[in-house]
Order: sequence, then structure tokens, then C-alpha cells
Amino acid sequence: MKNYSTENIRNVVLLGSTRSGKTTLAETMMFEGKVIDRRGTVEAKNTVSDNTEVEQLYQRSIYATPLYAEFMDNKLNIIDTPGADDFVGGVITAFKVCDSGVMTINAQQGVEVGTEILGRYAEKIKMPMLIAVNQLDTEKANWENTIESLHQAFGSKPVVVQYPVNAGVGFDSFIDILKMKMYVFKDDNGTREEKEIPADQKDQAEEMKASLMEMAAENDEALMEKFFEAGELSEEDVNKGLKIGFDSGELYPIFCVSAKKDIGVKRIMEFIINVAPSPAQDVVKSVDGNDIKCTVSGPTSIFIYKTAVEQHLGEVSYFKVMSGKLSEGQDVVNPQTGSKERISAIYAVAGKKKEKLNEMLAGDLGCTVKLKSVKTNQTLNQAGDDEIIAPIVFPPSKYRTAIKAKEEKDDERLGEILNRATAEDPTLVIEYSKELKQTILSGQGEQHINILKWYINNVQKLEIDLFAPRIPYRETITKVANASYRHKKQSGGAGQFGEVHMLIEPIVEGVEAGNKFKVDGRDMILNIKGKEETTLDWGGKLEYYNCIVGGAIDARFMPPILKGIMEKMVEGPLTGSYARDIRVFVYDGKMHPVDSNELSFKLAARNAFKEAFKKAGPKIMEPIYNIEILVPGDCMGDVMSDLQNRRAIIEGMSTDKGFQVLKARVPLAELYKYSTTLSSLTSGRATFTMAFADYQQVPADVQDKLLKAYEEEQEDE
Repeated sequence: MKNYSTENIRNVVLLGSTRSGKTTLAETMMFEGKVIDRRGTVEAKNTVSDNTEVEQLYQRSIYATPLYAEFMDNKLNIIDTPGADDFVGGVITAFKVCDSGVMTINAQQGVEVGTEILGRYAEKIKMPMLIAVNQLDTEKANWENTIESLHQAFGSKPVVVQYPVNAGVGFDSFIDILKMKMYVFKDDNGTREEKEIPADQKDQAEEMKASLMEMAAENDEALMEKFFEAGELSEEDVNKGLKIGFDSGELYPIFCVSAKKDIGVKRIMEFIINVAPSPAQDVVKSVDGNDIKCTVSGPTSIFIYKTAVEQHLGEVSYFKVMSGKLSEGQDVVNPQTGSKERISAIYAVAGKKKEKLNEMLAGDLGCTVKLKSVKTNQTLNQAGDDEIIAPIVFPPSKYRTAIKAKEEKDDERLGEILNRATAEDPTLVIEYSKELKQTILSGQGEQHINILKWYINNVQKLEIDLFAPRIPYRETITKVANASYRHKKQSGGAGQFGEVHMLIEPIVEGVEAGNKFKVDGRDMILNIKGKEETTLDWGGKLEYYNCIVGGAIDARFMPPILKGIMEKMVEGPLTGSYARDIRVFVYDGKMHPVDSNELSFKLAARNAFKEAFKKAGPKIMEPIYNIEILVPGDCMGDVMSDLQNRRAIIEGMSTDKGFQVLKARVPLAELYKYSTTLSSLTSGRATFTMAFADYQQVPADVQDKLLKAYEEEQEDE
């Protein structure tokens, strides 16, 4: 393979709902680009993309697969992406390194769930996108319904530039409005014949061309004037107007395709090369906000957009050359870590097929191996260049589960597997919660997690359990209370003695601590001598006041008393959850000249705090999440009803391009497997985001259940 200049490279992401034919289209594009001489099929499990065991098992794309084709003296880098929202990380990754997209539509189904969801992502970043209406050779193919569904989903953006003459089982020809020609296909290998438009199609083609010229003219003032003056535009002018609208993400040209029979694929590739932007137009931002232009004259800089472990190769790092020229054997530096790396080899990538190259120029996609310490989202530069490419921002997790190995002896190995998995897929998040004493795995949905479970079970041969994670509750108090505790223990020699009297009250924002209290009907005035304030790692505060007078407790015992209180803050008296937002006043106590020690006062403080806490109107607080749901209007009632059953508070509703936007506050305890339920209620058409909001008191009935469950757990232990 030769090296391609930046201007002769096109980076394209294939988008579309599951089973819309992306992988088959990718296969045919590689066939036309002479990368393969025989096309595989998804059914035969021999495609270049979808080459992993799990993808072949489920016959669907799960991972984003880099591919390429050489066509018309240009290189097309292609990334075939998953169609399900659970695996959207691969799509977001491809958006970072691609300059245009091809949205595949199943002509039997029209716009589907995946189309709507992925289309919203594309619209958000104004990704230039063409639409390939695929599977026009099938019995149930319906061109008119498909076009109607596209306009319902994307408004006026979809623009027909081709239409089929005979959609259905015998599909073999279409009219190209741009060329004003009819293309007839002679076989299943892309052999086409260019013909004049038949008389019975002439009027429709002329009418559609006039409409196309008008839409193209709307994207440029000079073209608009020319159109008004002459009443028409040349093919060159139409292409110019389409390119302006296409580049800005305002026009989505529609093409006719049967990827399986290689009908129309070559024409799409021609359009991409002639109209789609090259990376020479790329300007990306560094983390410092500086512009980095994609030019071969700039300093060498590559961005690692994906890492994977592959058999016989080890760790493979997939990159885009963001600037300059990358050469085999070149030394580069990771500006985030300062570590030096050597590029031992450079490969052009077509799935598992790797073709070795000596160098790659700005804008190209490739991979390398055996880097020492490089992760996804990192930058590698030539020495002296400290710019760091702004990282890919992945969507927040929507699904949480606890995970553990069935056998305790496998815990360490499971940890290693999970760490590798999250390095390869940043939308998987793993954390060990000391508070919950669980390993928490988060992802984009239940399918996402189940694919990882399949991998651990079948590839790593390790049995695991997935189960509902505990909820990080918080404990606090609502009123003033006091208590005392004497710790006394005698065992032969020196004994243990410590007595602590304390008063506690809730911290209320904006209300300063006083020294006058009414407890159990009697007034108390405390003499505050010192204060320590601790900002707690888990949120909230602890304020500790020394109110000892007359030397009732020696000053050296005050730190152990605070330590004892903190131990019960870490393991709250009600459910063992973290406690927060409490003021503690230690105002009296007793010592023994021989038996008093630090341990005695720590234990006395623990128990005094526990008793006072239980008398101070204790409350359990739960984490509340803000969720925003994008839901079709006809599913709104079911979604609202389900939310009410989850103790949700609806905060607002609006509309967005035919969808309802529902905002609500929901307790985290009610969101386990919510993504699965929402998908079921809406046939997969809704999507949502969730983000932590704050802590709120749980209802009384929920608190009673939590207390009872904790008591039973303690008894079992």
C-alpha cells in the first residue's frame, strides 16, 4: 500500500440500527477497494468486521472495527460501529476520528430505534452524514415509507439524490438525480451499466432534480442568485451546494443500496471521495484550548482512540495521526505521563488484517503494537511538543451492578480481567467501594454488562455472580440529644476506665453553633473551649467541640474521643452507612488515675455517640439522581406510570423533534435495571441520562424496612 496524502484520505463512520446492514456494506466497500477479493457474510460468520466469537455468536456488531479501502486513488478509512445504544462507546470513539458518516437504513423497517438514537448523536456534533437506504432487494422493501420515516426523524435534512426503479426482490436499477442517469446492475459484483433515464421516469426525475437544485442553492448566496437568474444549476454547482450543506450537517443525501448484491455501493464511495470532507479540514482542540491543524507540516502528534488485546499481537493501540508524519522506529513522548515510547511498527487496519507501512501522514488511521504504557484517550507527540488532544467524552453510565467471583480465590484474577476490560472499553467503569464492601461495575445497559459476563465466562473461563449493588445511604440526626457512657473493665492487672458525656445536634446550613440547649426539659449552657471541623470524604461535616471544664477529662484524651466518634461516623449506628452533618459537644466525664487510657476513652466515646444518635431523631438519607428521558409521545403514559412506582418526582416536560423530554428526580435505590425496563416499555425507542443530585431523607416506611433488614443482617453475622 502506498502512503496517502491528507487530501486523499476520507475517514468515515458506518452508523445504523442493528441488522440495517452496516457490516455487509463495509464488506462490499472493501471488496470494491480491493482489500478483499471475496465477500463474506454475517450468516457465514466470515466477515472482516464482526470477527470476534461473541459477535459471530449473536450476529451483530458489538465492537467498533477499523477497516479501509483504496478507491479512485484515495484511501477510505471506515469504522463499522454497533447499532445498539448499549454499545454506543464505539460510536462516540469513531466520531472523534472520522469526518463524515454513512447512516444505513433497512428499507424493510425504515427509521428504527438505533437510527433515531445514533442520529441524535450525529446531529449534536453536526456530523456530515449521507443516508444509504439498504436492502432494497428484499420482498418487504418499501421506499416511500422509508423516505417518510426519514423526514419524520430528521425533518427536511434528508434529500433524495437517487431513487429505485424496481425496489423489491428484482431490484437492479436506480435513477441518479445528480448524474441524471439510470444505473443498471448486471451481477452481484457491482458491474453496472449507465443508461439514459427512460421516458416513463423522465418527468419524475426532472421534478426531483429541480427540487434538489433549489435545496443545493439554499446553502450559498451566489448559487441562490444564479438559480434565480438561470432557473437551474449545473451538476458542478449542485455538487458545490450539496457539499456546503453536507459539510455543515444540514443536508443528508439519500442513496439507494443493496450491499449484499453490490448495488450502489461504488456510487456512495465516489460521493464520499468527491464531496465528503478530508481530514485536511480538521482542526481539533487541545486540553489547553489551542487549535491543532491536521497538516503534514506540523509536529508529529497521534491520538490513541482505542486499545485492544489481540491474539498473537498482544496489546494493539489504534491511532489517528492528528498532525505531522509518523514513521516506523520513531521515538515519541506521552505528554500526560512524560514516558517515552518507540513506534516499532505501523499498520493499516482491516479488522484482523494488518498491512505494514513505513509511515503514515496527517489524517490517516492505523495501529501499532508493544507500546509500554499508553491508554485510550492519550496523545503521543514528537519530543518538545506538549500539546494534549482533548479526550473523548463518553456518556455517563446508566446501569450499575455488583460483581464478584463465585470462588473467593479468583477475586484477584477477576480484578485483573476487569481492569483490562475497562482499559479497552472506557464506557465500562469499575470501582471497589469500601463503603459498600462491593465491587461495582457500571456500563451503558444490561446487554453491555452481559457481553462482558459472556467474555469472562467463556473466554477467561471464570464464573462470576452479578447482583443488585447496595445503596450508599447516609445517616444523620434531626434534633438535640445527649448521652453518657462509662467504659469500665477489670482483668487482673491494670484495668480500663473512661467516662464521656456528650451532646449532639444536627448541622443546619447557615446556622452557627450556640452554647445554650434544652435537653429533656432542662436548660444546658456549655463552655466551648475549642473546636475541630472535619470535612468528610463522603459529603457533609463533623464539628467537634471541647467543652470540658475543671479537668474532668485530661486534654490528652480528647483526640481518642474524636477518634471513637469518627469510627461511628464511618459505620453509622442505624444501618452501618456513613453518618454526616453532626455537631458533637463533649462537656463532661471522669477519669481514673491508673486505669484511664486512650482506648478506654475511644470506646466510651463510641458508645456515648451511638446512644445519643439514636435519641436525636435519626434519619436515613438516600442518594437522589436527576434523570432526563427522551421518549416517544405514544409511550409517555407507560413511562410516567413506571416512574411514579419508583418514587420519582417529575420536574418538567418539553419536546424535542417529535420526542418528549421528561425530567425527574429518582432515588438510586429505584433505578436498578431501569435501562432494561425503559427499553421494554418503549420497544427500545427511549434513552436516558442520569446524574447524582443530592441526598434526601427516605420515607418512614422505607426507613423501617432498612432498619429491619440491617438488624437481620447483623443477627446472621
